[in-house]
Amino acid sequence: MTSIAHRPVHELGGPTSVLVRQRDDHVELDRLIRAVHDTHGPERQLTVNRLCRLVFPHAFAEESVLWPVIRRVLPDGEEQTLQIEREHQQINELFTRLERARPDSIEYDDLFARITDLLREDVRDEEDQMFPDLRDALDDRELRRLGWAWLAVRRTAPTRPHPVVSRRPPGNALAALPLTLIDRSRDVLDQVAVRGSSRVASSISTGLAAAAGRVERVGVLRRGERPDTHID
Repeated sequence: MTSIAHRPVHELGGPTSVLVRQRDDHVELDRLIRAVHDTHGPERQLTVNRLCRLVFPHAFAEESVLWPVIRRVLPDGEEQTLQIEREHQQINELFTRLERARPDSIEYDDLFARITDLLREDVRDEEDQMFPDLRDALDDRELRRLGWAWLAVRRTAPTRPHPVVSRRPPGNALAALPLTLIDRSRDVLDQVAVRGSSRVASSISTGLAAAAGRVERVGVLRRGERPDTHID
């Protein structure tokens, strides 16, 4: 089995293939992780926010569009996607704790180190095992069709961690609209707060975070989840 990490684009279905789109995001993910480690103060926080705007829409598009197909076309698709969903769940939980930690604290550094390890493990699980299997199972046209569907969802997905919401349809699909509106409003407010030291923007963002927490706990948004996604 050959990892998709360095395979030519034409072997993966072309530039709009879901495999190429995923790999492009993984390259940007690595760049942002390194940027977080290289920055400090307000600039570091802005870089973490940019990382979130990549990580969570990317994962949401995987869980909503890509994983259901993998469960359908790969013999061990259920097992493979469950492993990734567990990683996503841990990442959501750790990012939620990171949001509450002081950016200049040892706790923050420790949490981000754990997040970095999980993100890189997630990439390797996908590129080295799951995606080569998917490449063998689908033709180029199907990969491109998935790529467009994945991109449409990614562009309209939540941008923050939501550890309570289901990692599977229908719960995650139902959560998309309210959480996307809240998250993307917070993205704007947090940028204003960090750049301009605005207490008003920060206060409104905190209020929206609390609203998102209440939305997450609406029972219907947990439908579809496998209980063993959550690891004690």
